[in-house]
Amino acid sequence: MREGTAHCAEGGILAAAALRAIGFPPLVIDLEGEQDDDHVVAVYRVDGHWGAIAKSHFNGLRDRPAIFRNLRELALSYFEDYYNGRGQRTLRTYSRRPVNLARFDALHWMTSEKPIWFIPKHLLTIPHTPLITPAQAASLDRLDRLAMQAGLVGYDHSIMFGDASAR
Repeated sequence: MREGTAHCAEGGILAAAALRAIGFPPLVIDLEGEQDDDHVVAVYRVDGHWGAIAKSHFNGLRDRPAIFRNLRELALSYFEDYYNGRGQRTLRTYSRRPVNLARFDALHWMTSEKPIWFIPKHLLTIPHTPLITPAQAASLDRLDRLAMQAGLVGYDHSIMFGDASAR
């Protein structure tokens, strides 16, 4: 917060803390990409339906309203916009059970001045469930450049694509 910037893991953890502050349990799920970064999403339930809060440079990987019947539906809602710099759709698995960050209360995850990388490290160890089959993955088309750029509207493309002249 002091630096005014965050990666998705930090954003998801901050969102879980904010949800806790307004009475929800501090839950996160992990979305895993193949040849891509994971994405940490804070999740919550309203009237039995799941929603999410997330931080991302990709417009389509941010929040979701509480309209999803289960976490698989919620995770699949990120599929279309989960792609790497080569235009490959990469989302493959999700953590089927949310992690309640209250398990880290003894480590002061909400208030510590020290790095809290123990949370992302824990997310790497939990079971993940496939969202698509290997055959489905093999049949996916790449996104074209225009679709990729649309997902990054408002973002400094030089950071993602390494264009030093645009900085």
